[in-house]
Amino acid sequence: MTKPAGSRMIAALVSGLVFGLGLSLSGMLDPARVRGFLDITGAWDPSLAFVLGGAVAVAALGTLLAKRMAAPMLDDRFHLPEGRLIDSRLVAGSAIFGIGWGIGGLCPGPALASLSLGLPATVWFVVAMLAGMIVHDRFVVPRT
Repeated sequence: MTKPAGSRMIAALVSGLVFGLGLSLSGMLDPARVRGFLDITGAWDPSLAFVLGGAVAVAALGTLLAKRMAAPMLDDRFHLPEGRLIDSRLVAGSAIFGIGWGIGGLCPGPALASLSLGLPATVWFVVAMLAGMIVHDRFVVPRT
């Protein structure tokens, strides 16, 4: 059974707005603050640990609820990760993500939300991020 597209779009918009507001209120849009959190050997700022801990708790609760429910309200099925393999591609991708996060102080969600601030560095980050996604989609061989 197909769910109404309008309801799905409204739910996506509200979810995105709540996510962006949470990122803004938590300080995750400030690359200097993020780098301060990641700098565990220097002037470490542990405040974002609470943000990340809250995000993990919400995601864990959502995953548990999804496993107990028969079907979501606005889709035909849940789209949960199925792969459990930790291979070199996963490790390399995680390392690239982490290095980029540490250097730039942004990851994809906060970078997109930060576009609303109009900072040139954020615009360049998003352009580079999108270029990397395009290169990956065009040239990286999918898993079989």
